[in-house]
Amino acid sequence: MSQQLATAPPSAPARPRAWFQSGRFLLFLAALLLIYGYGWQVTKINLPELVKGATFVRPFVRDLARPDVLTRRMEIQEAQVAVSLDPAVQPETLPPPTGPVIQPESRVTPVGSQLTVRGSGFQPNAQGRLFWVNPIGNPSQVALIKTDASGAFTETITVPDVFRGPEAGPRGMQQRILVRVEWPVGPLRFSNTAAIVFQKIIETVFLALMGTTIAVVAGVPLSFLGARNLMARNPLGTTIYYVTRTFFNIMRSIEPLILAIVFTVWVGLGPFAGVLALGLHSIAALGKLYSEQIESIDPGPIEAITATGASPLQVVRYAVIPQIVPPFIAFTIYRWDTNVRMSTVIGFVGGGGVGFVLQQYINLLQYRQAATAVWAITIVVAAMDYFSAVVREKVV
Repeated sequence: MSQQLATAPPSAPARPRAWFQSGRFLLFLAALLLIYGYGWQVTKINLPELVKGATFVRPFVRDLARPDVLTRRMEIQEAQVAVSLDPAVQPETLPPPTGPVIQPESRVTPVGSQLTVRGSGFQPNAQGRLFWVNPIGNPSQVALIKTDASGAFTETITVPDVFRGPEAGPRGMQQRILVRVEWPVGPLRFSNTAAIVFQKIIETVFLALMGTTIAVVAGVPLSFLGARNLMARNPLGTTIYYVTRTFFNIMRSIEPLILAIVFTVWVGLGPFAGVLALGLHSIAALGKLYSEQIESIDPGPIEAITATGASPLQVVRYAVIPQIVPPFIAFTIYRWDTNVRMSTVIGFVGGGGVGFVLQQYINLLQYRQAATAVWAITIVVAAMDYFSAVVREKVV
């Protein structure tokens, strides 16, 4: 019996469970699912809206590919005729036309009825718009038209129920039909939009440049006060260090957009408010970068020059500055690049630059003009990125 027990093979050790089968991992996975499930609910993510909302963004995406940069001079032809919405009220008398003519099938027509409008004498093969004009002169577009080879068109519209004015009486029943036909003539030239955007993009670049310059002038001396290895040597220096670092942290936590709103109220709309907002935020951002670069320098030269009995200013002059000039230049150029992009958003709250006109174009649904501003911003940011990369490569 003892021999049988002695020769029995040893039992194999239990295999550890795989890491993905451990209780700790399963608990972590459950917590992760719970966190992301709650985050999905809080952020109201609705993927079907990406498909449903595509209709609204399609006009802008389409016009993004054809910005309003080049244009030709537009010739315009207009013709109008008076109509009435009430058989008891006669249409007003207009001067006889001297050019194109439009003829509705009836000059007295009720709201909601179908009305056929014919025109003749217009520019052949041109596009135009048909407006319904109320008694106070506000036009409402009701159709797009296109003339044939003889300059004529036929369009059927639904008579709209437009504003007639309070207590307008019989005059409120008198309306007008206006047709405006436009066609390009002459050579291609830069559009008014391109001129405005070019002016504003130059303003944006210099807005960012002036804000960055203010930040460098104030940030460089503050960075020395915010460097622990230079200041934290006595109680007074330590106090200055913490006060400076606290200032950096507070100002970096306030977004330039908020600062732009404050300065817009303070000094009014325009690029000056944008310069102040970018400058104040950049002082804190560059000051922190500069001070951290000073803290990471090689302490050897500092110790060597200090051992010779040099003053603190001499230590900074001969041991610190030679080590920090290249990274300071790189940080400054990168911040200028960043400020160019930030100034676009600042313009949305009245801080000047191209963002101001971009917001106006979007609000007016002028997507081709907005596309011109977007492409200008893209080109300038790309050029700034290339420029900053070249400079950093040469100085760092």
